Amino acid sequence: MRRNAFLTLLAGMLFFLPEVHAQFSLSAEFRPRTEFSRGYKSLAAEDQQMSTATAQRTRLNAIFSTEAVKTKLVLQDVRYWGSQPQLVTNEDYAISVHEAWAEIKLAENISLKAGRQELVYDDSRIFGNVGWAHQARSHDLALVKLEQGFKLHLGIAHHENADVTNNFYNGPDAYKDMQFLWFNKSWEKTGLSLLFLNNGVPVFISAQKQENRYSQTLGGRVAHSFEDVSLAANLFLQTGKHVSDNDINAMNFLLEASLKNGITIGFEHLSGNSYDKNDKVYAFNPFYGTNHKFNGFMDYFYVGNHINSVGLNDVYLKYGYKKDKFGFNGHLHYFASAGKISADAKNYLGTELDLDISYAVQPNAIISAGWSVMFAGESMELLKGGDHTAGQHWGYIMLSVTPTFLEN
Repeated sequence: MRRNAFLTLLAGMLFFLPEVHAQFSLSAEFRPRTEFSRGYKSLAAEDQQMSTATAQRTRLNAIFSTEAVKTKLVLQDVRYWGSQPQLVTNEDYAISVHEAWAEIKLAENISLKAGRQELVYDDSRIFGNVGWAHQARSHDLALVKLEQGFKLHLGIAHHENADVTNNFYNGPDAYKDMQFLWFNKSWEKTGLSLLFLNNGVPVFISAQKQENRYSQTLGGRVAHSFEDVSLAANLFLQTGKHVSDNDINAMNFLLEASLKNGITIGFEHLSGNSYDKNDKVYAFNPFYGTNHKFNGFMDYFYVGNHINSVGLNDVYLKYGYKKDKFGFNGHLHYFASAGKISADAKNYLGTELDLDISYAVQPNAIISAGWSVMFAGESMELLKGGDHTAGQHWGYIMLSVTPTFLEN
């Protein structure tokens, strides 16, 4: 009895202390998605059958915050249905940590955020969380944030193996050392962002010697809203050293106009290599962006592929509609290579049509579905193999349920 009374008194004291203003939430995500594929990411062969597979992402999210400290823990399980036996011991299917970070307030407008975290900046072209992919993307790094009428973020990452002998790194990540500086300023109708990324990829010169090959990406994004249209432009330049030790001379340019009626027209150029130019690397690398959202939902370009290739010119028309619980999107892309594939090959790669719909069955439960078709040109066979006349299709049906178990 005395113990229970003491705990009740302590809880009451904590409740009424003015310094304690903690918020806590515990939520989850259940997201199974069935995909139908014949020509997804690469051209199908003439006799290839349509494949059907279901994968699921399951997450548990815990967030705690006060005025001085914020923390987040996201536990995640990603698997294909049928990838493990029904009587599983779970030895080879352990839960992974997608996010685990703490952010502390150092001064009035300065904070430090350290741990495994998502990086999402601007339109996600260079840094994005790749949320469409079940596994998504997160980084192990320290992030210093200065925010006072503007935002200035400095990110620093350094990776090592568990065995740190000789300072070697041959781990699974895309870089050993990475630093970036991001600046953002918003006005009433205009937004400006600037980014500098220094990306160091380890290369073994010999069995006993490793060095980083550093590339630099610099540029930014500007957006302005008029009465009936919004304009946005990206410009990024890449220089430095490629892992092949060749110099890099690459660029990415995007210009987009979005109307109030849901129509968006745009053009994106990602420079690429040509068969007759070998003096430098001219292929732009969008690195850690959410590339699925840019160049077609069938992921033919820059989704684990098409890096250090002929680049891309993408002319697109998009339409988005949303009312109450219903949403619809339609995208049309015209693809051509930015570099020369061969002496005789045409630059035209194909035209892709993406359609998807969504319906909110409940406030925290959404069903969505989509279908995409790639009308590939002959030159796509030189890049992807397969048969450009075989008929390329991809579709999906997805359920996303995001309950909140606890919130205060």
